[in-house]
Amino acid sequence: MGHHHQHGQREGQGRGESHGHGQGHGRHDHTDIDWAELAEHLEDQAELFAPLNRQAAAWVAERQPEPGLVVDAGSGPGVVSTLLADTFPGARIVAVDGSGPLLERARSRAERLGVADRFATLEADLPGGLTELEYPVDVLWASRSLHHLGDQRAGVAAFAERLAPGGVLALVEGGLPTRFLPRDIGIGRPGLQSRLDAVEELWFGEMRAALPGTVEEAEDWPGLLTAAGLRGATSRTFLLDLPAPASEAARAHALTIFRRRRETLAEYADHFDPSDLSTLDRLLDPDDKASLHHRPDVFVLAAHTVHLARA
Repeated sequence: MGHHHQHGQREGQGRGESHGHGQGHGRHDHTDIDWAELAEHLEDQAELFAPLNRQAAAWVAERQPEPGLVVDAGSGPGVVSTLLADTFPGARIVAVDGSGPLLERARSRAERLGVADRFATLEADLPGGLTELEYPVDVLWASRSLHHLGDQRAGVAAFAERLAPGGVLALVEGGLPTRFLPRDIGIGRPGLQSRLDAVEELWFGEMRAALPGTVEEAEDWPGLLTAAGLRGATSRTFLLDLPAPASEAARAHALTIFRRRRETLAEYADHFDPSDLSTLDRLLDPDDKASLHHRPDVFVLAAHTVHLARA
């Protein structure tokens, strides 16, 4: 399912930044990814975002309190899959992903957390692989996996087809770009993060354009849910608010995202002011007192939107 792309963990944040495991290295070639290194980052990031995902899952549970089967489509290493097992203690959970090594971690995690008896994995590409599920799905959770499918409308329709009558589809897409620093950080030109977001938009557009069978689609997620024949489409946004001073985990996450932004910036050198590159280099230099390693003003503020509708 070509979705091991540059930045993101689904469980992380905005757009190309952090998708479940849309995290690859280098444009669209995901043949040389170091899964062990990547998986660890994906787990760390998903654990950081657990409070946000827990609130989102609880909101889904208000609409579907006792599902029999819950599927995490594009699960990565299973951090959210096991969180869904907590939210729905009576449900069987299936983590679906195209990466065997990540699913292996998901199984170990389920074992460690004592939910292995009702936890299964399915190694399959989305959306086609969902046809391998033996039963209709009561809750299908797809966090930042849809935008890695070339034809998102067809993807939503395929998700919707797997639902049991009254089953719920929860798409995590959109929200806001994550913020880590104030507008003026005392070095370089103020507004660095907004300019990095603009470069990220370019990257994201190219990533989408390069997907197999890509179709341009307005990002009206509730509209796509309705077009797939689902009812009562509604959206809600959840915050992750980790104020300064940052914990070690929050600081590590900021460093990971800024390193990836630095790689992206290098690919789009003609789209930005070179002074931003030197500011980024300072932010990433552990020997610089103004770096993310040492700054007292690092925080994590993220907003993820969940779009929900039922069969």
